[in-house]
Amino acid sequence: MPDSRAPSATDIAPSQSPKSASLSATSMARALWPFVRPYKLVLVCAALALVFTAGITLSIGQGVRLLVDEGLTGDSTQALSHAVFIIMVLAVLMALGTYTRHYLVSWLGERVVADLRKAVFDHIVTLHPSYFETNRSGEIMSRLTTDTTLLQQIIGTSFSMALRSALMFVGALILLLFTNLKLSLMVLIGVPLVLLPITLYGRRVRKLSKASQDSIADVGSYAGEIIQHIKTVQSYTRERHEMQAFSGEVEVAFGVAKRRVRQRSLLIAVVILMMFGAVSGLILVGGNDMIAGRITSGDLAAFVFYAVMMGSAVATISEVYSELQRATGATERLIDLLNVKAEIPVSEVASSQTAGQDTDSKVDGAQGEAQLAFESVTFHYPSRPDKPALEELSLDVPAGKSLALVGPSGAGKSTMMDLLQRFYDPQSGRITLNGSDIRDLDTVVLRSQMAVVPQQPALFTADVWYNLRYGKPDASDEEVIAAAKAAHAHEFIEQLPDGYNSHLGEQGARLSGGQRQRLAIARAILKDPTILLLDEATSALDAESEHHVQRALETLMKDRTTIIIAHRLATILHADNIAVLENGRLVAQGRHQQLVESSPLYKRLAELQFREAQTQES
Repeated sequence: MPDSRAPSATDIAPSQSPKSASLSATSMARALWPFVRPYKLVLVCAALALVFTAGITLSIGQGVRLLVDEGLTGDSTQALSHAVFIIMVLAVLMALGTYTRHYLVSWLGERVVADLRKAVFDHIVTLHPSYFETNRSGEIMSRLTTDTTLLQQIIGTSFSMALRSALMFVGALILLLFTNLKLSLMVLIGVPLVLLPITLYGRRVRKLSKASQDSIADVGSYAGEIIQHIKTVQSYTRERHEMQAFSGEVEVAFGVAKRRVRQRSLLIAVVILMMFGAVSGLILVGGNDMIAGRITSGDLAAFVFYAVMMGSAVATISEVYSELQRATGATERLIDLLNVKAEIPVSEVASSQTAGQDTDSKVDGAQGEAQLAFESVTFHYPSRPDKPALEELSLDVPAGKSLALVGPSGAGKSTMMDLLQRFYDPQSGRITLNGSDIRDLDTVVLRSQMAVVPQQPALFTADVWYNLRYGKPDASDEEVIAAAKAAHAHEFIEQLPDGYNSHLGEQGARLSGGQRQRLAIARAILKDPTILLLDEATSALDAESEHHVQRALETLMKDRTTIIIAHRLATILHADNIAVLENGRLVAQGRHQQLVESSPLYKRLAELQFREAQTQES
């Protein structure tokens, strides 16, 4: 099969806006064409097999005519055998054509949906963090799984059936005209009456299908959130409440699905009734013509065969049409997601790596020593545009030195971390690395110089090797074990059922909070970054582990530019510089003793914390 480049999000036509109106079947085909285009040869072969199969199927009608006129109503056994032989040959050819068509179309459906899934996921991981603040992960996952599965069924099965039925309809109509003109005119009059309900009900089905997909996404999103926070749900004994709430979500989805199924069932029933009514009328008129001798019994049999074939084609199209309406809803949701614009430009390094190019990730000013500076930075979160998270903040971090950020909650400490990693860009001012605006650096190159140890470590559902190597995939086993030992994680890792091969469960659920944090520290040690970002990296450790890890961090921080978010001042007494933040502004900076004497806010924080520590010790 062809191995062409799979399309990316950038290949999608920009004409589809995120808030576009419902897609038509034509618009759906246009939206999916970038994913089908690399496999045009398969598409052409499938189309040829489709035409061949349709032609053979239509030829069977002539075989039926021969069977009736020369075999059943004749006196020759040889003629009967000849007619049966012709029908069997046609059946074999039809079977071969059907196999080829079904295989190629199914392969194409699977391949296109696989490429679509990859394109959607590749786009998702580049989106701005604010997008995930306003869109639930469960709904995004529904688009990536449920919607693409529906499209696979449509492209791989239903779409092929629709094309085949359309060819059969046209071919049968042409042969009807050659068989009996009068009866064919009756068919032509009846066709619009059959197609009318398909069009009218199809619009309703399309709207209900999109609503049904949205409601299913809501169900999945709600369930995912509850499962994620199952300990909280159970600790507050809210199980029964959540059962009732989830039941409500399910019933809403069922109600929408019920309306969709009712409309679809009504459409199919109406079409079948009209189809058999038309066929009955044709048999009545044609039977009278046969009795009067105006047509032969073979002509009538062939005509009925073609009329039934036309009716079956219309019935299939009506059924598939409602499926296509569901597909337009799913396609619309996927295209909406693909058309979400990333506020931070997609990394050129990541794009070139995806395309298979070998790109040098080194950029001047981003390797070796790292001097950071915030220059009059003002930033508002997109979800809170009226309240600045940082306001006219200026701060220098000399290369190889450590800066601790302290202040009350909401002071802007975590915001500074986010801006440094370019999860957001400031509205005014700039952040520089060795004098260069970080907005001029490729995001992959910038972030590759950093290692982050968050307060809530992020671990993946994989083994210890994978989690520790996440920042340095090519690290040797010896390097991984050395980093684990430096973070005082080696001992507990060895005690896991399979040691470093042990799977950690979702979000590291099989480990304690302190163990998860030590793995995150080991991951940062292994990466050996130029810039180290610590968000209260020892907050989940007991006193003994904190002592050892603090020593490991001091070794890691040596001659390395380090920014520390500190909630406990005892962990930053030896920082080269301490910046005191309040309401997004820098209110003081200096060493610990200087700030105790010069900053009322810092002095108050220090007195509160050290007084509590003394009280706990006594």
